[in-house]
Amino acid sequence: MKSRISIIGSAMAALLLAGTGCTTQQLYNTGQAWQRNECGRIMDQQERSRCLSSTSTSYEAYKQQSGTGSEPK
Repeated sequence: MKSRISIIGSAMAALLLAGTGCTTQQLYNTGQAWQRNECGRIMDQQERSRCLSSTSTSYEAYKQQSGTGSEPK
């Protein structure tokens, strides 16, 4: 459930920032920072570590995994 809340929150933050002219990399980095902050609120050490490990993917690796290729200009 907490993971679902984090995903929804990240999506909402990305949507809000999308209107400000940010690049997709800036949006990704902002979402990752927000998720790291949310992970810090988890009391269980093992769950917190798992949460934090999901935020360590670089933007370049994320693009490769998602198959989005290069950023549109």
